[in-house]
Amino acid sequence: MNRSLIPAKETRVELVVVNSRFIATAAPAFSVEEARTYINKIRNEFADASHNVPVFVIGHGSSVISHCTDDGEPSGTAGRPALAVLQGSGIGDIVVVVTRYFGGTKLGTGGLVRAYGDSVREVLRVLPLAEKVATQVLMMAIPYNLYERARLLVGDCHGELVDVDFAADVTLTTRFRLEHVTSFQARLQDLSAGKVAAEIIETDPETIVPLGMLGGEIL
Repeated sequence: MNRSLIPAKETRVELVVVNSRFIATAAPAFSVEEARTYINKIRNEFADASHNVPVFVIGHGSSVISHCTDDGEPSGTAGRPALAVLQGSGIGDIVVVVTRYFGGTKLGTGGLVRAYGDSVREVLRVLPLAEKVATQVLMMAIPYNLYERARLLVGDCHGELVDVDFAADVTLTTRFRLEHVTSFQARLQDLSAGKVAAEIIETDPETIVPLGMLGGEIL
């Protein structure tokens, strides 16, 4: 299964290389406009920094837009090595800004390449990931005597319990990856002796799901 990995949330790390501080900040971005807006936000936050080197990869697979600049560092020593690490990670819809505070000692061409590449590697190492998956939201009315078993069944089928409403029956709203829906429907029929059917009320081909939820593996 091809997976469209993306950042789950903004993440930041800091490295010190020969007295220079390198602060790498990564975040999700789903368009070039979002990426550029985020880059400007970081530049404003670290307006007194020596450099704010931006890189981003928008999209996945054959539909990808990537960008980098050196932001005043010697040509090819900052943006390109940072982008190479990002592209090699398999993560898309991501923007990273590596902020440098010059520490008074020049690092040389090779030192800069390593420092910017290592900064991106380090933020990716701790970055929590999510993925885009196709999901469906299902709703069903469950008799009270089947509620606990139905609730456990949702988890057994790698689903998420979105909402519970207690009235004449218990109405469950659940979310599943597309590939788990048929199995859940069949097992729900078995559990209820054919008396309960789940109604599909929403389909989303690009739901953002943290890894480890809805049956996703943790890398």
